[in-house]
Amino acid sequence: MSLIYQINKGINKPIEFSGLKGQYIGYLAAGLVLLLLTFISLYLLGASLYIILPLVFGLGAGLFMVVGRLSKRFGVHGLEKYLARRGLPRYLRVSSRRVFTSLKVLPSNAERQAT
Repeated sequence: MSLIYQINKGINKPIEFSGLKGQYIGYLAAGLVLLLLTFISLYLLGASLYIILPLVFGLGAGLFMVVGRLSKRFGVHGLEKYLARRGLPRYLRVSSRRVFTSLKVLPSNAERQAT
């Protein structure tokens, strides 16, 4: 039977395309769509192509560099973890014990099963 069916060995691996991993492919796609819309809007507004093309190509090169650097630095889920860690406070300051003394005590499992 093993000769007929091939085993898929990439089941839990993240999606990777040209060195970009996971959500960075979507970030790059969204950035390219924004660049396309920027090009279209500037062209319809009557800006010269000598201004539009270097601007769009420069922004596109910057987009590729930034997204590639983020993908290499943080990996698949590292950027989300980094941003979540930045959102946490470094410490909590409590000036009163009232917060802790007014907490309700939950019954333990032994007490719940006995009733």
